[in-house]
Amino acid sequence: MGVGGPRRLLTGRVAGHLLAGASGGRAATEGEGLDKGEADPKGLVREAYAIEGITAGECRSIFLDWALSLKAGTDPRAAMQALIADYGAKAGNADHPMTGVLRDGLSAPAHPVRRGGRAARVGGSSVGGG
Repeated sequence: MGVGGPRRLLTGRVAGHLLAGASGGRAATEGEGLDKGEADPKGLVREAYAIEGITAGECRSIFLDWALSLKAGTDPRAAMQALIADYGAKAGNADHPMTGVLRDGLSAPAHPVRRGGRAARVGGSSVGGG
């Protein structure tokens, strides 16, 4: 397995742990219809839960790598739900940083607010005079 792309964002401690154990875990998950191979193709989320003392920032980096590793056609929301049901529901994982990152991923994105453009320049205030 080569190291590159988003994996470079990971700290050495986390990347080393992931590279050492990123295989296995292909049993079916409960409820969502995705098996672990589809929901976590590289085993990144599984390994994040196994890293003692992992931070929320490290979990966000792993999440980015995980999202980029999903196969085309895999529903990321269904995959996140399956991973929360599988790993987040285990005893002691409710407060794990990766559980929080996965839950944040399920929340609806904030409604974008348009900033700038012609309306901001023309809309009521005279900027630049004339």
